[in-house]
Amino acid sequence: MTTAETTSGAGHARYTYRLRLSSGALSGLLAEWGRCRWVWNECVARSKKAHAQGEKCGPARLDRMLTEARAVTPWLAEGASVPQQQMIRDFGKSRTKALKDIKDRLRIRQRAGIPGYKKKHDANPSLNYTRHGFRLKDGRLHLAGGILLTVVWSRELPTEPSSVRVYRDSVGDWFASFVVPAQIEPLPKTSRMLGVDWGVKEIATTTSDAHDLPHPQHGKGAKEKLSRYDRMVARRKPKKGRTASKGYREARKWRAKTYQKIARKRQDTARKWAKRVVRDHDVIAAEDFRPKFLAKSPMARKAADAAISSTKQALIEMGRKHARDVHLVHPAHTTMDCGQCGARAKHALPLSERTYTCTACGLVSPRDKNSARVMLVRAGLAPAGVEGVRPSGALLRQAA
Repeated sequence: MTTAETTSGAGHARYTYRLRLSSGALSGLLAEWGRCRWVWNECVARSKKAHAQGEKCGPARLDRMLTEARAVTPWLAEGASVPQQQMIRDFGKSRTKALKDIKDRLRIRQRAGIPGYKKKHDANPSLNYTRHGFRLKDGRLHLAGGILLTVVWSRELPTEPSSVRVYRDSVGDWFASFVVPAQIEPLPKTSRMLGVDWGVKEIATTTSDAHDLPHPQHGKGAKEKLSRYDRMVARRKPKKGRTASKGYREARKWRAKTYQKIARKRQDTARKWAKRVVRDHDVIAAEDFRPKFLAKSPMARKAADAAISSTKQALIEMGRKHARDVHLVHPAHTTMDCGQCGARAKHALPLSERTYTCTACGLVSPRDKNSARVMLVRAGLAPAGVEGVRPSGALLRQAA
């Protein structure tokens, strides 16, 4: 298995490959993960203590803690220092994210912005190595500490990787994710543009009927199987203080495999649609939609199955990869504006009303189709006629 995805905000991409582990390599990775998990939990404990005392506990202080701990703890010093240092960096990033979540959601239980502990049986191993902590030789991955891994090379890396993350997923499979500079692959010009509006009945409604993305309902198709596995897990769940049975672990694995299969189907659908849209259009104006409010609505289950955010991210990454212009348009009042004359309705349309009628110019259009055209108008890319007409150079310069 291999995937390639462009990291947001940076000119890098990840190439992920399956790993084949020997018993010795598996023991080495789990031992390394035990040391890194101890480093993480120690960072959490010291940060909480410093916060209670009104002190600061920054990366420099945690680095000194690691140096002192390795000097007096032989078990910790047996492992490589690179993944342990990266664990401190990851802790700093997660703490910044926790603080942002507090501002967004006002969480009381994490008011200090300190991430939680990593428990032995709950957290999946994840080890990060920078360029000095690994090397590729004879097609095999050599990690610091003498750990040798066999990589299933489904395709070659485009360039020399700068870092690698070795991790185990919820099913129990191991992967190596390499970070390499993103490769730009320009596509031929088409002189076309497209407006995209996100929704639930159709994930993407565009100004071109041929590029609409209907809701595939991958989660609904697997609902019966997931319900069965949920019942199996509930029946076999061990009592508190008891060891989990083999049947309980197998049921959890089957359920995790089903969720993984659904996620991959959604990802495959999003990438194929994004590639088709990017191949056929030079400029794309998409709604910058963040569907958080849908989680509290009656459409929460269907909206989660639609995976709108993942589809939008796939479109952005595909546009960056193939040097296409993807404009994100603010979603406010897009259902109230007219895509032809620009007039705004006095009242918001209820969700039950699926036809937009403009009182100014008399335009009658499907609600989502009108919103898709509004995306083009707001981005300054509205063509003079039907789709395929290139806008003027002034409009393109204005949008840029």
